Amino acid sequence: QVQLVESGGGLVQAGGSLRLSCAASGRTFSSYGMGWFRQAPGKEREFVAAISWSGDGKSYADSVKGRFTISRDNAKNTVYLQMNSLKPEDTAVYYCTAPSRPYYVGNYQSPTTWTSWGQGTQVTVSS
Repeated sequence: QVQLVESGGGLVQAGGSLRLSCAASGRTFSSYGMGWFRQAPGKEREFVAAISWSGDGKSYADSVKGRFTISRDNAKNTVYLQMNSLKPEDTAVYYCTAPSRPYYVGNYQSPTTWTSWGQGTQVTVSS
């Protein structure tokens, strides 16, 4: 079982930037795709971004496309989410996630595809 620890959340004004980090341990990080989801109060957990095991494939929710960038450093066992031009509607708890199988993730936009989750990090964007 992989362990995931997020960091980098905080309070930022609209238009500002934050970079989230997720450190993974417990298995071969470089063989697995990784993802970010978020959950706002009273709402369901939603897909934000995903990256393939090699880093060549990236996918984003329409709501963050052009503003957020997912990346990974396999030497550091870490995946990142760079968030620019933040909006109040980006306010949520952000979760790092990993699948149980290496390489191919499948339906990466569904939370049920992912089996390991971090504890989450709060991002609050003020207007």
